[in-house]
Amino acid sequence: MTITVAELLEMPHLRLRLLSGRDGLQREVSWTHTSDLPEPWQWLTGGELLMTNGMSFPKTAGEQEELLRRLMGAGASALAIGEKMYCPPLTARFTEVSESLSLPVLLVDYPMPFIAISRAVAAANLLEQSDRLIRTERIYYALQRSVTEKRKPSQLATALSQQLGCALHVCHRESAEPWFPDSPGLDERLRQALSQAHLGSRQVSAGAFVTYLGDGREMRLADIPTQPGAVLVLVSDGQSVLDAILMQHAATVIALEMSQALVDLEHRRRQGAEFLARLIDGSAEPRGGRSQLLEAGIDPASAVLYAVSSDDSARLREVHVALWRNGVPHLVVHRSGVLYLLAHDKERVLRIVHSHVGPSASVGVSSPVKTMDRIPEAAREARWASQSAEHNKTPTFRYGEATPFLGVSGIDDAMALVDRVLGRLLEHESKHRGELLPTLESFFDHQRSWQKTANALHVHRQTVLYRIRKVEDITGLNLDRTRDIAELWLALQARSMLPGAAEPEGTGRNAHRARGSDDRAGDDR
Repeated sequence: MTITVAELLEMPHLRLRLLSGRDGLQREVSWTHTSDLPEPWQWLTGGELLMTNGMSFPKTAGEQEELLRRLMGAGASALAIGEKMYCPPLTARFTEVSESLSLPVLLVDYPMPFIAISRAVAAANLLEQSDRLIRTERIYYALQRSVTEKRKPSQLATALSQQLGCALHVCHRESAEPWFPDSPGLDERLRQALSQAHLGSRQVSAGAFVTYLGDGREMRLADIPTQPGAVLVLVSDGQSVLDAILMQHAATVIALEMSQALVDLEHRRRQGAEFLARLIDGSAEPRGGRSQLLEAGIDPASAVLYAVSSDDSARLREVHVALWRNGVPHLVVHRSGVLYLLAHDKERVLRIVHSHVGPSASVGVSSPVKTMDRIPEAAREARWASQSAEHNKTPTFRYGEATPFLGVSGIDDAMALVDRVLGRLLEHESKHRGELLPTLESFFDHQRSWQKTANALHVHRQTVLYRIRKVEDITGLNLDRTRDIAELWLALQARSMLPGAAEPEGTGRNAHRARGSDDRAGDDR
């Protein structure tokens, strides 16, 4: 049984005297904590006897009152002050507040060492330590059963909650959503509190960040080892004292469970990436591929391909984790800096992707896949739409929507424009050194300045002039005419949005199609 403040006072060898707070003598003392810091309540978990020599003790009545109220809020059992040390005079208001809060204030006779009091509390609480050892064993046994019996992570969280004596949730730090897909969501008050919580909060309690929810509950946030994107959320009734040691054991167990879940997820992602790569390449057997998709929870009839590009490659690499956490069936493959995602056509998928990747994401959505043999074409559509999103500076672009500044709605329209305007130039480039097209692009990039283009290409101004005149001869267009300038620029923009446009080999419609699907050396292969 845990020792009380009254029982400590009854130990004559400790030489303790009660100053105030007599009504709180039955408060239990689970541990002692020595501190001369200005805000000692930040380092308490509840149930401690705080001992101080008063080096940083407040001097004014208002500050002394705040100290007592803060200690009470942190769950301190009592305050012990060393006599004849550094503590300033205690005010009448201090003793009045101590009495009203029923928070005992003890005086430690000089030169009684604080360590003697700590030993007395530790010896008296051996039974509590034995109980902690039993509960620690149960925490790790819960992990063992979770692994051997292949239990759901939510079942592990329930078992840990029973040992800690509070509700336990594992959440994604940024979104405040459950980290495991089978876990129940948080209630609205708790979710909002988690969304607003910051690790820089001054409300710290033994390694956990504390928020008072306003309904009698307390929320504590603890880091999970090796998982910076997740947080352990502990919700107590504000009356019981959470054991900080058991809390850290629970965080360790959750970290192990998460690590195993991520290993399994990565294995499935790699298998799915290989399968999706074959589907995009058109090398997968249609009937078997359809069955495999249905087993993965994806119906081709209602699925689309998403192409996602972003400057934040690290977040792009973790999109599949966000989808898994939200229970979205999917396949992903990374190719040339672009994430291709096969999933059902739902706004929820777009919300998850944009929320995870952030404002730098450009998402293109293909037309419905419907049949297995249309997946390669859907991949090209998605990439076209993604390029359109980038050009139009819009988060999401669906294939088939008219591109405002080009007036084309898809790959076929774009290829027709490119073939009509640039076809002969592309054919010339494929047979020669390929200097004319880059020069034309640079010429437009530098506002048709001969000298700036020459500087950018590290050639003589006369060379640029010669190449541009050559372009005019081949295309039959005159770069002194506004209409011809606009036509060439639009064709270049359309070409830049075609899948594989950066590759120089081949020309014409068939070449564009080949380049759009020939990406077999992708990032996941």
